[in-house]
Amino acid sequence: MHIIVQAGFTALLAGVATSFPTASGQGQTACRCYPGDDCWPSAYEWATFNDTIGGKLVATVPLAAPCHNDRFAAYDNTTCSALQDGWTSPETHYVDSASVMAPFFANRSCDPFLPRSYRCIIGTYVQYAVNVSSADDVSKSIDFVRKNNIRLVIRNTGHDYNGKSTGAGALGLWMHHLKDISFSSYSDSHYAGNAIKIGAGVQGFEAYKAADARGLQVVGGECPTVGLAGGYTQGGGHSALASKHGLAADQALEWELVTGEGKHVIANRKNNTDLFWALSGGGGGTFGVVLSLKAKAHRDTPVSAMNLTFTSTGIPLDKYYEAISTFHASLPPLVDAGAMSVWYFTNLSFAIAPITAPEITVDELKGYLAPFENKLNELKIPYTSTYKQFSTYLDEFSTMFAPIDVGIAQYGGRLIPRSVVENNNEALTGAYRYINEHGGQFIGVALNVSHARAGDVYNSVNPGWRDCLIDTVITTPWNFTAPLSEMEANQVTMTDVFIPKLAELTPNGSCYLNEGDFRQPDFKSVFYGENYERLNCIKDRYDPDHIFYATTAVGSDYWAETADGRLCKAASGYESYRHWWM
Repeated sequence: MHIIVQAGFTALLAGVATSFPTASGQGQTACRCYPGDDCWPSAYEWATFNDTIGGKLVATVPLAAPCHNDRFAAYDNTTCSALQDGWTSPETHYVDSASVMAPFFANRSCDPFLPRSYRCIIGTYVQYAVNVSSADDVSKSIDFVRKNNIRLVIRNTGHDYNGKSTGAGALGLWMHHLKDISFSSYSDSHYAGNAIKIGAGVQGFEAYKAADARGLQVVGGECPTVGLAGGYTQGGGHSALASKHGLAADQALEWELVTGEGKHVIANRKNNTDLFWALSGGGGGTFGVVLSLKAKAHRDTPVSAMNLTFTSTGIPLDKYYEAISTFHASLPPLVDAGAMSVWYFTNLSFAIAPITAPEITVDELKGYLAPFENKLNELKIPYTSTYKQFSTYLDEFSTMFAPIDVGIAQYGGRLIPRSVVENNNEALTGAYRYINEHGGQFIGVALNVSHARAGDVYNSVNPGWRDCLIDTVITTPWNFTAPLSEMEANQVTMTDVFIPKLAELTPNGSCYLNEGDFRQPDFKSVFYGENYERLNCIKDRYDPDHIFYATTAVGSDYWAETADGRLCKAASGYESYRHWWM
């Protein structure tokens, strides 16, 4: 990352522009202006824009530049080795204004694992970013991209599986440093209680600590470095506290944002109610630029937790999967009591990591898991389990949730209704087994976020969540040094084999839009359900020029990306990308 200052400003900008060949022949009215086009702003115009926003423009220098012979940085073996060692750590990326944690969408533009002689270009990273500190910064940025017909991207940490926080030839709005946190009492006809107000850059671990200091707990992601007010809450947002309090979107009380027309507005259940509804579950990056979120904060409680592991070593696979089926059958009473579970399994091993059970004692939790543990004993499957009691949610979270690596997989998923587990459990386990045996891996999130649990809410959460028991996430491995054809083949397998296998059991089903397959053919119905058409109307109302675009977001079919990542109107005849490899 290089933060632009006035000294050497024009020279750096000019250097960035030369990363791309001239393409003045492209239809400028059909496509967003692209580096190298005649319409691309000059270095002087970028410098002038930087002046209007107080010097907050950041020119992208790819994070892995020290690993290559390039014009961005001198090769540095020590720095490169450190980057390689930390590349799957979120902390490596979220401090950078351009880096992303989903390697496919980085497109090997500047990859630390490839040979020193391999290219290092800006590629699919944003060309520039504005280090946003105010609504005025956002409004001026929207005016600039509208005037110059430039792609705009909203980004915070780069935590995104589907490439929504990056874009070739784009100006990024970098929200990461909006870190204000405050608490208040809130009361209206729908909710009375504590509230937390967080800036768009606040991450889970920051909110959890602030809430804990006041004897409160707040809903946030299982990965503590995920930002709360961005795509996480806007996309629904599951949590270890979901079965107790509902989804993240169910916590929303008020949004502060700038619309596609550059207007600074507040959206709640009294003002701009349609926008409030859309932002609360309808997906990030498309309705407006959120500056802050006011959400429910709940009284903290004791929390019990449990981990359990076993392997298939010396166990017939039929018995191994019989045990897994029993665990799934035990989930309804567990989540109805307010607990939430995360678990993983392959053909080799099974791990609950963990079950989080607010206001449930260890003895009560053992009772809910007794049928499962009895089955393991009956099948003579050795296992290890640990139960613990914690005085606060932060204590439980900090102890039981392990760091989560990023950039190691590609994703797809399906929301599994409770009825499937209750009435077709063996077939469901069979589908999971098939996926595992053909190169996929299962991750499960068990929860109860029914209307009864969510309470008096008004939002656009995918209706499939309300009767979901298992949020199924399927992954295929990402190998940084493997042939790209293998990674693309994994994508095809996800889209054409794994997801259809689950869809057979869940016709007209749903998926958590933040963990879905970006190639999902019928994403409008799968990611948004019956809400899509209304969401699209709201999109048109507040972003009539379609300034905002994100992969699979509401209104995304207005645009299509070409093979080089250029964003063009879909009606212009350009076909949506299948890959960006160059």
